[in-house]
Amino acid sequence: MDDGLRQVRAGRTPLRPDAPVWYVAYGSNMSAGRLRCYLAGGRPPGASRTYPGARDPRMPAASAPVELPGALYFATHSPVWQGGRAFYDPTAPGTCWARAHLLTAAQLSDIAAQEMYEPPGRDLDLSPALATGHARLGPGRYETLVCPGALHGHPLLTFTAPWHLGDVPLTTPSAPYLRVIATGLHEAAHWPAPALAGYLASRPGAAGHWTPEQVLDLLGEGAQP
Repeated sequence: MDDGLRQVRAGRTPLRPDAPVWYVAYGSNMSAGRLRCYLAGGRPPGASRTYPGARDPRMPAASAPVELPGALYFATHSPVWQGGRAFYDPTAPGTCWARAHLLTAAQLSDIAAQEMYEPPGRDLDLSPALATGHARLGPGRYETLVCPGALHGHPLLTFTAPWHLGDVPLTTPSAPYLRVIATGLHEAAHWPAPALAGYLASRPGAAGHWTPEQVLDLLGEGAQP
């Protein structure tokens, strides 16, 4: 445990709504354009849903690439993207490539609400996740909070499903969905385009249905090696 997370977990005062936290996106919200729809409202390209936005529409104060222990996989069916959804299993072997956005606790709560097709406006109690590393807020597919660590003294927080990789059937992600995920990883400017294409093509649910070359094509000519 790093010093930043040790300090967070040692504190007894719940985080204020305006407290800075790192929202760790491992799916489509790695893309700044997609995340903007969750914060300011709007419909992202390729999606079938318009988002109301957060109470605080400001974009992140900073963003940073992160690598988490665990695995990214695709399962269930998204009516927004017409294919498999991205989930994170922190208990699975491997490494999950992600992008951390520095937001407020209130903004994180509003993103979580919209992920569950609920109206934003209710602040989540993040204390259990900060204290133990995870907290199940409900049975929904994105109602389990995970705190894998801290970055620059602020907690890293993400949400995922209550189940594990292998508990549910895998589902192939659609081209528009995989494109926005690949774009988010590419925007982080940390992983070379061929490497991130290979990474995404090898994720459970995408493996056997997508090749690295096809994922690279989704990024367009600007990302070609």
